[in-house]
Amino acid sequence: MFWEKDIETMPRNQLEELQLERLKWVVDYADRNVEFYHKKFEAAGVTSEKIKSLADVKYLPFTTKADLRDNYPYGLCAAPKNKIVRTHASSGTTGKPTVGLYTRNDLENWANQVARLAVAVGVTSDDIIQIAFGYGLFTGALGLHYGLEKIGCDVIPASSGNTKRQLMLMEDLGVTGLVATPSYAMYMSEVAKETGAKLDALRIGLFGSEGCTPEMAHKIEKNFHLFATDNYGLTELNGPGVAGDCIEKTGMHFAEDHFLPEIINSDTLEVKDRGEEGELVVTTLTKEGMPMIRYRTKDITRLHYDACPCGRTHVRMEKVKGRSDDMMVIKGVNVFPSQIESVLVGMAEIGGHYQLIIRRDAKYRDTLEIKVELIDGSLLENFKALEDLQARINAKLREVLRLDVKVSLVQPKTLERFEGKAKRIVDLRDQVE
Repeated sequence: MFWEKDIETMPRNQLEELQLERLKWVVDYADRNVEFYHKKFEAAGVTSEKIKSLADVKYLPFTTKADLRDNYPYGLCAAPKNKIVRTHASSGTTGKPTVGLYTRNDLENWANQVARLAVAVGVTSDDIIQIAFGYGLFTGALGLHYGLEKIGCDVIPASSGNTKRQLMLMEDLGVTGLVATPSYAMYMSEVAKETGAKLDALRIGLFGSEGCTPEMAHKIEKNFHLFATDNYGLTELNGPGVAGDCIEKTGMHFAEDHFLPEIINSDTLEVKDRGEEGELVVTTLTKEGMPMIRYRTKDITRLHYDACPCGRTHVRMEKVKGRSDDMMVIKGVNVFPSQIESVLVGMAEIGGHYQLIIRRDAKYRDTLEIKVELIDGSLLENFKALEDLQARINAKLREVLRLDVKVSLVQPKTLERFEGKAKRIVDLRDQVE
């Protein structure tokens, strides 16, 4: 199924011609309307006239989250203030929030991007979709809401929290689709099992806002009896709709007519060859309110340009492996939370909730403890079974991480649950052991 078939199946050469035309436009637009970009382009000696091919994007300067914070709130606004019709923002947990500014045309494009990714995984106008994202400055809820309404879905803006009421609504209203973070969907599935909620109509999950390993997705699918899909977006770029799964789930198709993705080496900042893993950098090609030129997402992934069985020609992005700034260095080894999740969630005896605790020992070396919930708390009374399970977890983690870490098995339902983005990492390095 397609939402905009002519665009989604556009031959690669035509798609790249469209991208080049739009890249030239956005560079000229940002140069004329944003003082920050005008100065950056001037210092780099680049104008839209220097862009002769897509490869010439390498001449453009990068934009970082620090740039957004330094220019908060309107320093990167490219449209007249009376043309801005929506403002979103990130949580701002580490300082000033990152704002997203939208013109009416931006909102129309955004809704189409979301409709495109939803239709790609089988959503139709017959679906009843419950949104369990928190409504507010966060882009996820309203972004999905308007895209799904555009398709013709019946959208239930339940917001997050009050899980038993969420499940009651899903049962009573015959909800067929759920929008949530993967961690909250996992929690909801546990409560549904406990309460005996009958969710026979539920068939599809549109999950996002945080990473979701294949193992986590499989567990949610098993618990909820649905088809779990993933999508990708950032407030800085638009919100959800930048990329999303298709029915084949061979990677998330980028909306390449609206975004130009690159993969770079985070250390050298050089563009990597196609198919190589690295940091995702994205340039918006149609954004009017707040265009982003070569925005460094910090997300580690790779792009695939080969044909997809679904018929879409837009490049496919692998699930994000982790963020370069979320990467932990333990005993000299690079460790991503997603690597740990892939091991833990795939084991039958333990649940989908875990916590990563980083400490610093007396020799100022970082150490990692992984707290994992058991499904059956009585196992804690069986020393031999507990010892065997711990040995298996340690062996699998050693195989994936190439180092030994401390694993602590805890009673069911003792670790914190999250209605929004899960906060798995507890950093105690300021408390030297």
